[in-house]
Amino acid sequence: MNTEENKNEKLSTECYKGVRDFFPEDMAIQNYIFDTWRETAKKEGYEEYGASILEPAEIYRSKSGQEIVNEQMFTFTDRGDREVALRPEMTPTLARMVAGKRKSLKFPLRWFSIPNLFRYERPQRGRRREHWQLNCDLLGVGGIEGDIEIISLAHSVMKSFGAKDDDFLIKIGSRKALEDELSKRGMNDNKNRKEIAYLIDRKGKLPEEERMAKLKELGGDFEIEENEKTANIRKALSDKGIENTVFDPSIVRGFDYYTDMVFEVFDQSPENKRSLFGGGRYDNLLEIFDVEPVPAVGFGMGDITIRDFLETHGLKVKAN
Repeated sequence: MNTEENKNEKLSTECYKGVRDFFPEDMAIQNYIFDTWRETAKKEGYEEYGASILEPAEIYRSKSGQEIVNEQMFTFTDRGDREVALRPEMTPTLARMVAGKRKSLKFPLRWFSIPNLFRYERPQRGRRREHWQLNCDLLGVGGIEGDIEIISLAHSVMKSFGAKDDDFLIKIGSRKALEDELSKRGMNDNKNRKEIAYLIDRKGKLPEEERMAKLKELGGDFEIEENEKTANIRKALSDKGIENTVFDPSIVRGFDYYTDMVFEVFDQSPENKRSLFGGGRYDNLLEIFDVEPVPAVGFGMGDITIRDFLETHGLKVKAN
């Protein structure tokens, strides 16, 4: 194309596919979401931290899920010939930060952040290629006490937006129950275990006949029963007045670093019946940095899904 043609070519006013512009009215809603997140987390004793959106791509390869690594990461090679990623999730960054200061930090840590994240996904309702997310994490508390606290915090955040318990359901699963069942059946191949967990997690996201055929081929077409630990978590939550929980064996979460309790919060409206956000326990993630592991549990809640939830349920946005 010659110089004259370049001069006549008009630039598009559309933003990059899958990201959003925020005009003042949109920014007001976004600020309301951020303010509600921040106020609720601080009220529960969580401190805010932050980090760059750029990370070495290698920190996602060993413990993040295959879908994130193989299909969704934005990566590039910098001028120093290093592979760099726009972060697709915050937990590996948190693990890197904690591992780097492991000996000087005073545990337990109650930290939160509101990072923007990037994933090369097919844009659709509830999903974009860039979003912001509330990440809340509790490090240094093992056992069900930490699980109960983090699910209670997730419940508190929903209530802070004006949601009623009937509006959402907390589905609790167990990666450990799955791993125990696989071991009981003599299924010890780590690659197959990861594939089975991936296929269970894809329930409702892959054609069911195809998904079940693959599970059957791998020997993973079985039901997982609720174990005592998960039952105790739900009982303790019920004692705190959080009754909208259920055990769901299909909740395993897509990240490979989860080690035990996992959960997802689902919208109960027929107009938006989908997973809103989730999290779980990831006690071994610090091991990828060759430091002593720390018990850890947390969750991430995206700004797009919570905005859809607010609109679906007609919840008032207190925009300033």
